[in-house]
Amino acid sequence: MASGRLWQMIRCRGARPGILLQMMLAPRATTEDRPLGGHSESPDVRCAAPGRHAHLAAASPSPQHHLAASRRHDTLAASRRHDTHVSPPSGRTDVSVCGVSLVVNTFSDDMDVSHPRVIKDCLIHIFTFLDQTDLITASSVCQDWHEAAETPWLWRRMCLQRWGFCNAAVVGCEHQRPSWKRYCLRRSQLEERMTQGRAGSDFTCKSLRGHTGRVVGLVYLKSTATQFSDVCSGNATICTASTDGTVRAWDVPKGEQLWCSPVQSPLTSMVCDGEHGVVVTVDSTGLVKTWQGQTGVEVASYATGSPHCSLLQCNINNRSFLSVGTNQGFVSTLVGPALSLSSRLAVCDSFPVNLLLLSPDKKWVLAASKDNANFSPKCTPFFDGSTPRLLSSSPRFPSDVDIVIYAESLTSVSEEEEEEEQDEPRCQCLPVTACQAAVFMATRPARLATIHPLDHRSADKALTVLDVNMKKTKYKSEIQVQQVASSTLTLKCRASEILLEAKDSSTLVVAADLELWLYSLQGVCLASFKNHTEPISSISVDSFRVVTASRDLSLRVLTWRKDGDNGLSLENRYHLLGGSHTMSRGFTHVACDYSSIVASAEGRDGKDVLKVYTFTS
Repeated sequence: MASGRLWQMIRCRGARPGILLQMMLAPRATTEDRPLGGHSESPDVRCAAPGRHAHLAAASPSPQHHLAASRRHDTLAASRRHDTHVSPPSGRTDVSVCGVSLVVNTFSDDMDVSHPRVIKDCLIHIFTFLDQTDLITASSVCQDWHEAAETPWLWRRMCLQRWGFCNAAVVGCEHQRPSWKRYCLRRSQLEERMTQGRAGSDFTCKSLRGHTGRVVGLVYLKSTATQFSDVCSGNATICTASTDGTVRAWDVPKGEQLWCSPVQSPLTSMVCDGEHGVVVTVDSTGLVKTWQGQTGVEVASYATGSPHCSLLQCNINNRSFLSVGTNQGFVSTLVGPALSLSSRLAVCDSFPVNLLLLSPDKKWVLAASKDNANFSPKCTPFFDGSTPRLLSSSPRFPSDVDIVIYAESLTSVSEEEEEEEQDEPRCQCLPVTACQAAVFMATRPARLATIHPLDHRSADKALTVLDVNMKKTKYKSEIQVQQVASSTLTLKCRASEILLEAKDSSTLVVAADLELWLYSLQGVCLASFKNHTEPISSISVDSFRVVTASRDLSLRVLTWRKDGDNGLSLENRYHLLGGSHTMSRGFTHVACDYSSIVASAEGRDGKDVLKVYTFTS
């Protein structure tokens, strides 16, 4: 369908639906521009007057055109006075409207194109070719077009084509019926404002004070299932953990503190169990605690006896699990929220386990130490049971190799394994050394990307991409690790801390020192950005944007865009400033949901402040 011809009909507000439908559905219809009044420009077809009938006005028409249009208007009016329905002739018809020649394939006599059901069904199909703005404009043409354009299926289809994932449970707003159209318009408006980032008109900034120490953890209290609930409800809660020994919850839109936990030993880490509305913290003594996110009530605790633990939370088959990497090289698996011990595995004896990751299919766990330059990955499964089991009391892996622990399942033991009563977990080395950063690709079951030194003597970095799977035969199961790609990265930085995130299945976001890079899995640098004057301390990556936090007390917002055959790329948008350098040393953490950005600024007086940027629609 020619878009120009469609818009001639859409902008003609008073035309009869039956005639317009014939013109739109004509597969061989063409539009030829003819000179009008000595001008060679294309005619400007527009609405001349509202009502059931309206003639079309062309730019600079001659008096003959005005006379012809007037006669056509009188003829149509007369036909409506004498006949309730004028059947269109069948076959091919040449129609000339204000100098525009339309060749129309009309319907046969046995098809009633004026039947409401036929009109609406055809209009709905035609409207699938329109974008959001055009669909809204088309809905104002007449009642039939309005009813067709309001069809929920059209807006649901548009949402899924644009964003891929939309949670129908949160479509709509409080005290209003769920509406795909409202969801689409609200989310589009939010994205437009997050793209522009104009202070005052697009977002508001608030400072939240209360902590008397450093903020060590910052999480949104929500699950993946409700990640877009704030698009309509405008509600968001964040929880923070600090070295002052308190956990605090904050209402993001209102900028108010909801609750504060009793003071304990300085906290070191925090994760969130959004599906159960629980936050998990660990302090400097190794005491793990769970808290109700809405009330701040302590649920359970577990003493690991190790300082500086790392946490990994997951939900499998409606059960909550927490893996804890300790400073002594152990990984303990707890069943939450009661935190009962399920299993304990010794990984290494010389280095802490401070890198824990879960694969998207929830079958594999990577555990590693970033403190050891000679620590190499292996794989082993964790199993949960009614009785806590010591899977390994001594280190399974030599201390001079990098290690990645592979877990087949966190929740169940196969019948074969129960019969064999296997005490030692199966494991597999991965062909990388000195893992400095790792991430599972979001849309792959278990594809792992790692960044590590090219060799022990070189400062260059290498990118290795691995697929991990379990091959099962009749008699045994075998862990298989396949190298998908390996390349040398062009990272020109001295920073030992490398931040690595994944976008979809083929794009990596890498931040180190002052720069941000975009890489393919083959190690091709797609784009690079140097927006900060101080090192990048934290990044947040979602389906719409990337936000970098820096020690220069600024946030940089970049949005995703399609770059033709090259796939995805990023586009620089704007800076969000965090205040005065006389009061703060820079940003240390950043987190985002769909309508807000929250970052923690390190105070020079030892009291960190939260900066909340809320986008409105």
